[in-house]
This record gives sequence, C-alpha cells and structure tokens, in this order.
Amino acid sequence: MPGKRLKNAPHADGGLEQEDSRALLRVIYLVTGLTIGFFGILQALNGRTPLATVEACACLLLLIGAVCLGRVRNLTPWIYLYLLPTYSFLIYIIVMPEASVSAFVWVFMIPVMTYLLLGKRAGFVVTVPFAVVAIAAYMLKHPEQLEGAGLIDLGNALLCGLLIMLFVHVYESRRAAAQLLLRHMAESDGLTGVANRSSFQRELGNSIALARRSGHALVLVILDLDHFKAINDRWGHEAGDQALRHVCNCLQGRLRGTDLLARLGGEEFGILLRDTDTAHALPLVEQLRAQIARHPLDYRGEQIPLSATFGMAEWPSDGSDGDQLYRCADRRLYRGKHQGRNQLVFHDVLIIDGIRTDAG
Repeated sequence: MPGKRLKNAPHADGGLEQEDSRALLRVIYLVTGLTIGFFGILQALNGRTPLATVEACACLLLLIGAVCLGRVRNLTPWIYLYLLPTYSFLIYIIVMPEASVSAFVWVFMIPVMTYLLLGKRAGFVVTVPFAVVAIAAYMLKHPEQLEGAGLIDLGNALLCGLLIMLFVHVYESRRAAAQLLLRHMAESDGLTGVANRSSFQRELGNSIALARRSGHALVLVILDLDHFKAINDRWGHEAGDQALRHVCNCLQGRLRGTDLLARLGGEEFGILLRDTDTAHALPLVEQLRAQIARHPLDYRGEQIPLSATFGMAEWPSDGSDGDQLYRCADRRLYRGKHQGRNQLVFHDVLIIDGIRTDAG
C-alpha cells in the first residue's frame, strides 16, 4: 500500500519467512545433534571419554533446542547460537593437528547457511569475516600450498568459494525482492494499493491479541461511500475507480503510522486504530469524514462530490473479538446510512421504558 509497508511483509534484505526459517533451523539442530551424537559414540568406543562427553552434551543441547524452537518468537538469537559455534568449529578443524587438507571445503557451507537464515545483509556481514579467518587459518596450517601446484589448488578453492558467495548473494537478493512483491500483491488491494480484506482481518485479530496482553483499547472503523452507484452510473466505472483511490489518499494523509487502512470490498473500507479508545479516536475519525466531504474528485474537469458514512466500535467494550467488533461497527454504519449519510455513528440506540435514547 502506498507509503506504508504491510506489517507482516518480508524485508527487502531477505532471509526466509519466519516459519520457513523455523522449520529449516529445527532440521539443522536435529541433524547436527544426531550427527554429533553418532560421533560421540564412536569417540567413546575408541576410549576418548572426555571428547565423547563433550559431544554427548552438545548432542543433548541441540536436541533440546530443536524442541524449543517450535515455541520461540524471535529466531535470530537461536540462529546465531548455532552459526557462530559451528563456524568456529569449522575453522578449528582446519588448524587442528592431523587435519585433512580437504577440511577446508566445509567453509563453503558458511554463505549458504548464513544467507538463507539471516538474509542478504546479515549474511554478508557474518560470512566475510569467517571466510577471511578460514583462509588465513588454512594458509598458516598449510604453507606448502602457497607455492607450485598447491597454489593452483588454493586458487581454485578460493575462486569456487567466491563464486558460491556471489551466487548466493545475487540469488537471495532476487528471491527476497520477488517474495516481497508476491506478499504485497497477496495482502493489498489491486485497485487502491491499501490492505485487502484478508490481511485486514488478520491484523485485526493480531491487534486484539496484543491488546489483551497490553490492556490497551483499540478502535475499528468501517466506512462506506455514499451514493457510489450513482457515480458509476453517471460518470462511468473509471470515475468510480478514481473516486476509490482519491478517498484512500484523503484518509492516508490523516492516519498515524500505526493505523491500518484496508478496502474490504466494493466501496467499503476499514480502518484499524491501535492503542486508542473512542474518546481519543472521535476527533480523528470526524476529521477523516470531513476531509472526504471537503475534497471532491476532480474528474475530467468536473467536480464529483464525495461523502462517506462511518461506523465505529471499540475493543473490548463493543466486542470481545474481531467478528463482534465488525458487526457492531457495521450496524452503526448502516444506522448512519438510514439517518441521512455523511456522518459518524459511534454508539447504539437503546429503548428504555418505551423511550428511544442514545447509548455511549
């Protein structure tokens, strides 16, 4: 949506989606833990009890981590908790006594794992220092590789590693951009660019769950353009489309960065006002109504007057979940339609002893 990024959209910096990263990381923890456990058994059978004990502890920690990853919210610390010790160990096996010359090839895992789990920028920042340290460690351990045929082998390995890093960097950049575009297309309205109904409903549910934990109120606003069919009938559907975009521009110019505007369908829109209540939302919503009414659409030299009717509901006083809140706001919206349109309704009507009175 123009000027605003959908809350759950991926960063252009890349990295897998949250749940994809979680699934991959759990597999990595599990496979690494089982592998270390297998080598720990081999160490124990060969009489290397201290090393076997260390590997058994590492195996246990990794398996526990694989289970815990299903519940954690922030995966980043768990990613670094795996990557940094793993990469340090990869460097160690290069310089350890009697290490194979070919142990260097494990360094090629660094860019692939890091870019997938952390994204382009963090992947680059983490990969380059470890690659430099690994190369330096290899040269110090095998100085004979710096001359003759060994230098050719080293050059091939370095070139291969550089190409892998370059490929992963370009691939992750393109993949992240495509993922960002697809997510935006899936969560935004194609005509106006604001959030669509499904993404708005999801954000409403998430915001209510957050409000329950924080104890803060939130306000749902439903608005419907008045006499929209008449615009289409008189000026055509192109004018109607421009009217919808014009209304979105009017609304977005007044909304806060934490608010969310969505097209719910046809000429109906929803606005989610987080961390506020009816008393504080009233001036803003009234300004939104007046903004639409004061700014007609300039269409091919003609001024098309616009107005909208608003219904407003507050969580938790008007509804305990998203469906109840929507029904309340929608009911008030249509009462405003019946009362003459171009108005904001934020309370219900009660009948007490046969007398009609306003509630709220």
